[in-house]
Amino acid sequence: MNKEAILHMPLSQYAYAIDEDKLTIRIRTAKNDVNGCSLFYGDRVAEEKPIPVEEVLMHKCASDDLFDYYEATFQTEYTRVCYYFKLKTAEQVFYYCVRGFFSEKVSNYEEFFQFPFIRREEVVREPEWTNSAVMYHIFPDSFADARHSISAKSREIEDECAVYRGKNGGTIAGIRENLDYLEELGVNLIYLNPIFKANSYHKYDTVDYFDIDPCFGTKDEFRKLVEDMHSRNMKIILDGVFNHCGPDFFAFKDVLEKGEASQYVKWFYRMEFPVRYEYPPNYDCFAYVKEMPKLNTSNDEVRNFICEVGKYWIHEFDIDGWRLDVANEVDHDTWRAFRKAVKEVKKDAFLIAEIWEDAEAWLGGSQFDSAMNYSFTYLCRDFFASRNINAIEFDEQMQKTFMRYPLPVTNAQMNFLDSHDVPRFLYYCGNDVNKLKLAYFYLMMSPGIPSIFYGDECFVSGDTEDLYRAPMPWQEVGNEFSRVLRKWIELRKNHKALTKGIYKSLYADEEGLYIFERKYESECLVIIINNSEIERIIELKDIIGGERKGVSIDDGQKIAGKVKVGAFEGRIVGVV
Repeated sequence: MNKEAILHMPLSQYAYAIDEDKLTIRIRTAKNDVNGCSLFYGDRVAEEKPIPVEEVLMHKCASDDLFDYYEATFQTEYTRVCYYFKLKTAEQVFYYCVRGFFSEKVSNYEEFFQFPFIRREEVVREPEWTNSAVMYHIFPDSFADARHSISAKSREIEDECAVYRGKNGGTIAGIRENLDYLEELGVNLIYLNPIFKANSYHKYDTVDYFDIDPCFGTKDEFRKLVEDMHSRNMKIILDGVFNHCGPDFFAFKDVLEKGEASQYVKWFYRMEFPVRYEYPPNYDCFAYVKEMPKLNTSNDEVRNFICEVGKYWIHEFDIDGWRLDVANEVDHDTWRAFRKAVKEVKKDAFLIAEIWEDAEAWLGGSQFDSAMNYSFTYLCRDFFASRNINAIEFDEQMQKTFMRYPLPVTNAQMNFLDSHDVPRFLYYCGNDVNKLKLAYFYLMMSPGIPSIFYGDECFVSGDTEDLYRAPMPWQEVGNEFSRVLRKWIELRKNHKALTKGIYKSLYADEEGLYIFERKYESECLVIIINNSEIERIIELKDIIGGERKGVSIDDGQKIAGKVKVGAFEGRIVGVV
């Protein structure tokens, strides 16, 4: 047994509560090293000594390139739980606990792993409405200014505080005019990039966090948008930019004017005087952009200001959550305070962190509900677009990402192929729309909240800002891909296996064939992906076993024997 590979961490993604009487426990082992694994658990405050324990068999829930992961989810009458593991190979049996490995069962309480108390506040729960969420991500300047229309004209509006600029003419009223289109597509959650007063067209250099940018419209128009969306059972989240502000933000203008005498000097992370508002700036910024001075979020006044903004747009306009920009550069205490403030106003508000890497440190339950899953994006790009990795490698790496977090958190990750910050996925596909379609099929079949970036359904492509943030090509709306997307979204909404189910790999090869299972309670779906130029024929019984039968999800007809999967095609088979 490769003992060095074995890992368990209490009170982490390896041990978490999914209800007040239900725990999930995981352990990692070297790949193909262990034949079986079980968990022994008991009441950590039991009067009887040694503590009586029950055995629960663990199942292999994932495998990556180096490791296997075993898991057990079980109900318990105990609120305080202690536990250890039994690991078997062909020749050996070991018991694994805090102090390491033993050849006999563990009896000393001090050597058990501990789950001190199942607190209801720490049960891993995401807002219930996110289970069926399908997101549509809108870059407001580029989407619409009327029904199925956008002017693609720049504009500039000035007031006593600043100059506000737009590039493509998109407005809030334009978004509202196209809610019929979005509802028909099947999406039920809209994420808007920043809409507050800001100098640039992208609005990531905020001037006023409490007002709508005049290039986009008014507060009254925004209120009508939210009300109309809610009447259609659609949700809306806004983009909050609190790591930095714009040059015309009142506090930064005061520092520029008064220097060290400004009462807002401590609102900014690092300042040298006299302030040099030129490149390179002598104050901390987002990256090295002088127009985006970095806020000192550890300052109590700044933290309170941010929390007030978070509450204001929920209390006054009833928005449903926030996507928080550059979340990993803001201190953790600010996010804890922000979450508390926002959830007090709206308990089921949804908080998404912009973090491009592993977001484990922000997803423990006290800060964010979700994160932008760039790891998912990169893997899909490598497998479907450039095809730099085969199905085996894709499966191994994707399963590794699924093991980063507790299952409810994995199911709430924001999964996407495109965003406002990266070249379009279709560009990486060499503009091969079949590759894009297959990647979107996988997106809709995967754990997490699928996000469609505006225009992907119309085959927007490009590798520069002007291209991947291009005006929505409304003349392309209603194409065949839009109809297929609508069908996949409807499938997702109708099958809990796709929104809440476990993900189990069944088969992968070097030629691009990938088969996996989504299962929730009694429902089981097998997803077949053929990421190659040739038709593949699948002997279904070899995949699902001879005792089970396949059923077409499309028409309910039984599938016997072989399943044909065309080049760059995906199929869904129900298993009974």
